[in-house]
Amino acid sequence: MSPRTFPDLSFESAARAQGFAAICGVDEVGRGPLAGPVTAAAVILDPDRIPPGLNDSKTLTEARRAALFPAIMATAQVSIAHASVEEIDALNILRASHLAMERAINGLSTNPDHALIDGNLIPKGLTIPATAIVKGDARSLSIAAASIVAKVTRDRIMVDLAQQYPAYGWNVNAGYPTQAHLKALLDFGITPHHRRSFKPVHNILYQDISVTP
Repeated sequence: MSPRTFPDLSFESAARAQGFAAICGVDEVGRGPLAGPVTAAAVILDPDRIPPGLNDSKTLTEARRAALFPAIMATAQVSIAHASVEEIDALNILRASHLAMERAINGLSTNPDHALIDGNLIPKGLTIPATAIVKGDARSLSIAAASIVAKVTRDRIMVDLAQQYPAYGWNVNAGYPTQAHLKALLDFGITPHHRRSFKPVHNILYQDISVTP
């Protein structure tokens, strides 16, 4: 078993060595859920003010993410953006995820000249050079910071939506297809926040339409 590695500034340093000055890390959260938006964050870290304990959001507890969120917001340049359920259904989830990433990058107060993108694809709408990094949230501190910001933001959105639609458990499942969420879909139907292009939701819609009295 290989030793556990932690994200660092290697990719950021490599980009600086190529002459880039404002390098942002970008990540998105919410490709898999059946409900809610997809949320992206773009973060330009200050190398001299990196919050201690910064790591891939998936390796951190909810409490640790919640503690790191304000620390990142206070020490880095951060932009948060979304693609709506309607955009997800119209475009497909990959394109909507990339749209949210593009919006997050464009929303930064300093125009970045290079983007480090989590994943293996660079959004087609980017107007700056970019590097796609597979498992980037575990390898780049900038992307790790973006993963935390996006995750905390989207979870809070889903907690808020759960107040309006308590039956679906979004405050605990964040819209992902848990057994309880799927049962609630069957029992209570589809809300305006459900992604109709996603198979479990689409199947229920189709079933409802095709059933004859």
